[in-house]
Amino acid sequence: MKALCTALFALALLAVVPAADAVPHLLPDPRIAALVAQVSAARLGADDRRLVAFGTRNDFSETTSTQTHGVFAARDWIAKEFRAIAATAHGRMSVALDTYVQPKTPRTPRAVTESSVIATLRGDEPGRIYVMSSHYDDCNGDCTNGSRVAPGADDNGSAVSAVLEAARVMARTHFHGTIVFACFDGEELGLWGSNHYARELAAAHAPVLAVLNNDIVGSIDGGGGLSEPGIVRVFSEGLPAGTVDARVNAIGSENDSPSRELSRFVAEIAPVYVPGFAVRQIFRADRFLRGGDQQSFQAVGYTAVRFVEAHENFAHQHQDVRVENGVQYGDLPQYIDPAYLARVTRTNVAALATLALGPAPPGNVQMVLKHIGYTTTLRWRPAADAVGYEVLWRATDAPTWQYAHRLGNLLSVTIDAAKDDYIFGVRSIDAHGLRSPAVYPTPVRERAPPIKGSSLP
Repeated sequence: MKALCTALFALALLAVVPAADAVPHLLPDPRIAALVAQVSAARLGADDRRLVAFGTRNDFSETTSTQTHGVFAARDWIAKEFRAIAATAHGRMSVALDTYVQPKTPRTPRAVTESSVIATLRGDEPGRIYVMSSHYDDCNGDCTNGSRVAPGADDNGSAVSAVLEAARVMARTHFHGTIVFACFDGEELGLWGSNHYARELAAAHAPVLAVLNNDIVGSIDGGGGLSEPGIVRVFSEGLPAGTVDARVNAIGSENDSPSRELSRFVAEIAPVYVPGFAVRQIFRADRFLRGGDQQSFQAVGYTAVRFVEAHENFAHQHQDVRVENGVQYGDLPQYIDPAYLARVTRTNVAALATLALGPAPPGNVQMVLKHIGYTTTLRWRPAADAVGYEVLWRATDAPTWQYAHRLGNLLSVTIDAAKDDYIFGVRSIDAHGLRSPAVYPTPVRERAPPIKGSSLP
């Protein structure tokens, strides 16, 4: 009878899995590889030079913008490019301006009109939105002076070029999820455009599952002669600013925020589709004394990360164009490496396509805490387009997943690894082998039947 009860208990949990499998090496999906292969370094370089040719994209040049000069001339060109791309999408892409008046602040001389460009490629399924973003405004040595030259080649013409190129190569493909290609205004003075748009999305309860923000992604020559052309940094926050959650210390989830899981996902995808290129994960929200549009999305509860080149050169950021003591200052186009920018763009395309073509993540992932023991029980709700699931785990001091076990279309499992000693996650798998980002389980305590002869409750 005891043996029968044990067997029935294991059957109820659907599987008892030994902790022995390594995380599998992912294979490229030919549909995604074909999109990645279309990314053109030549087009990226040409787009970046075109943005520089507007002379300045400073927010405060909006009142003096012409058809060929200033921030709104650049905006109109970006919108025109998106509309040409939309014409290839068979009615599935729309282009809009998110325009509003930003009031005067203590840092700024007057109110200013902000106008972001938003291109939306509609997916076949509701409930899943993915964003690739950049900002098109720039600044020189004075971010409130719209009359001076501000090339903005790397910060952030490089990322605007990447977003446009990603839209070009992806527009003809039918995705499950909706993809938003966003070029925000007003980043340099306070993340204005992205704040406005992210709040609009949150107010509408838009189901944004991931944001890939790109900012300063076009140069391989960092300050001090540092150069790593095979690396892009991805910044991801742990706890959102202002969050106080005592349970984090108890359950050890400080390194497993949704943004951290998205970062791990991108790092796993990159070398599959961009050989010789890798993500260096930086486990913090952004660089010190700096910020980016991903923070606007994180502030309203969305999952977001930031891409930035491996080594920045601060002589080429927020500087007037000049030569001083033999040093060239200014964000000039000669410092852009189109081949490197293409690798960053391909990484974004690969990650976006995997997210939007692949399965949705499992829902309501839980770790069941019923009794003290040497195993870990997980359960979750089914995900759209999933034919199976994969449980991941790692030591608590390991930065990336170490072990994995693929399941069929099961919704709970017991892993032969102690919940006290490992971090766990669950991800969905579709019929093509595409995987969602991992989801960290929420511990849920359930009362176990009392142990005979025990004084424990």
